[in-house]
Amino acid sequence: MMQAPGSPLQIVQITDTHLYAQADGRLLGLDTSHSLREVIGLLRGRHDPELVVATGDLAHDGTVAAYARLREHLGAFEKPVYCLPGNHDESRVLDSELGQPPFHRCRSLLTGGWQMVFLDSSVPGSDNGHLSARELAGLDQVLAAAPDRPALVWLHHQPLPVGSLWLDTMAVDNGDEFFAVIDRHPQVRAVVWGHVHQVFEQRRDDVRLLSAPSTCIQFTPRSEDFSIDLVPPGYRWFELHPDGRFETGVERLAEIPGEIDLSLRGY
Repeated sequence: MMQAPGSPLQIVQITDTHLYAQADGRLLGLDTSHSLREVIGLLRGRHDPELVVATGDLAHDGTVAAYARLREHLGAFEKPVYCLPGNHDESRVLDSELGQPPFHRCRSLLTGGWQMVFLDSSVPGSDNGHLSARELAGLDQVLAAAPDRPALVWLHHQPLPVGSLWLDTMAVDNGDEFFAVIDRHPQVRAVVWGHVHQVFEQRRDDVRLLSAPSTCIQFTPRSEDFSIDLVPPGYRWFELHPDGRFETGVERLAEIPGEIDLSLRGY
């Protein structure tokens, strides 16, 4: 469905799918492919997005087969899918396997009167987040090139603490530099990320700060140590209006699609 003139741009965020090479690969006991399939079923019953943003940890094992599985799942939308790498992804494999339409790996996109900026916060061989000088310069340049377009900025890692101490050790370690760039561009409406497997919503001046639930396992908000939250998986949706306003919300399955092994204390 094409966006009608004057109507809001419909976007959905899918994140932290953690797919494996094996069709029945399990994260803490939960079949991540089955869970993603269920979330997509929910999504297709409620939204018809113009595009999808997949914000990292798309494969848990970084294999070609896992990304092929993601193509099968998300290709069913028959809409553009913009992909970011997370700390569990293998960036070179992701670029190779998710670099052909309808999948895209790019810095920015102008669509529906809005600008999307996609950043790579992953660090090879580490779970931590960092935005290189190249990423920050790219962010500054693309925002400066379209100052009249309201913008959303997307990345995998949280750029500031979310209040879960164990997760915040893996946040972007140069968030002050990141927000210094954001502060120079008042057209930025929101910064959106994955990684934390929970919903986070806050404001920083006029910028909304947002995360989304994982399509598989959820983490307990504001926990000092690793902790599973027994709430169902889901996704985040956006409606972006041409005048710069937007609405957003989270949809979840009615129940967790499988069993979680609570005896496991991490992965």
